[in-house]
Amino acid sequence: MGEHGVTDQRRQAPPNGRARAVFLDRDGVINRPIVRDGKPYPPGSVEEFEIYPEVADACAAMKRAGYLLVVVTNQPDVGRGSQSLAIVEDMHAKMCQNLPIDRVEVCYDPGEGSAFFKPAPGMLLRSAGELSIDLNASFMVGDRWRDVDCGTAAGCQTIFIDRGYNERLRCQPHYTVFNLLEAVQAILGNGSRKAQ
Repeated sequence: MGEHGVTDQRRQAPPNGRARAVFLDRDGVINRPIVRDGKPYPPGSVEEFEIYPEVADACAAMKRAGYLLVVVTNQPDVGRGSQSLAIVEDMHAKMCQNLPIDRVEVCYDPGEGSAFFKPAPGMLLRSAGELSIDLNASFMVGDRWRDVDCGTAAGCQTIFIDRGYNERLRCQPHYTVFNLLEAVQAILGNGSRKAQ
């Protein structure tokens, strides 16, 4: 099994019962990916780590509605040796300084075969166990097929942010939107693009 990282910003467990969460992919949901030939890649430096303009408002709205915010991200370049762990951790520090994120789950494995590498649901299952999250009352938001499959495997409702990449979905998401603010509207029931 490879390496996995967890940064937990929460100080206490939910007071009564099980919490609801929104699991957020990082690249393409929180921050702008580097797109080459229709395929997204993570930024290579902290300077390239650009949080989308609507994300702070979207995260604040989800927090006001009582959701935990858990970022779940594959960062296989660290496991492959083509990206520095320190740079990824600096990106996460920047993200957590600017957004009300409760927890960051990272899989550094170089590829599939790990219980934590999306589309496997390991990062969601671990967070659910440690933070007393009700997965059936939670959402997985992502911009790639791996995110939708991961949320489906964990029993969450899934929201696909369509960034127009050159890849196909394997599972049908519950909702398809075009940015995180539209995802919040789906989560809060204030209008959405329900999957057909």
